Amino acid sequence: QVQLVESGGGLVQFGGSLRLSCLASRSMFSITRMGWYRQVQGKQRELVATITSGGSTNYADAVKGRFTISRDNAKNTVYLQMNSLKPEDTAVYYCNAGPYPTYWGQGTQVTVSS
Repeated sequence: QVQLVESGGGLVQFGGSLRLSCLASRSMFSITRMGWYRQVQGKQRELVATITSGGSTNYADAVKGRFTISRDNAKNTVYLQMNSLKPEDTAVYYCNAGPYPTYWGQGTQVTVSS
């Protein structure tokens, strides 16, 4: 069982940066994959980035070169550094642990103004 708590969302201007944090309730060594997803109301939740226990990363094409996912195992925390933010990045961002079983955080709102 894993509980996930996201933080770091907020309002930022076009081209700005934010760093999201996801605190896990247990060591990430026991979790195969951590990731970030985002969702706009009325649309399906989509993958943003993932990182495996071995350190392999995966990014959606829309965020490649702008977002970076990383881990701090000592702090049981996964980060998403978001640079060069665009209005189309506006969404609720969810932390995920899995894949089986899968756990979700409550989400944190990111809003990018034009």
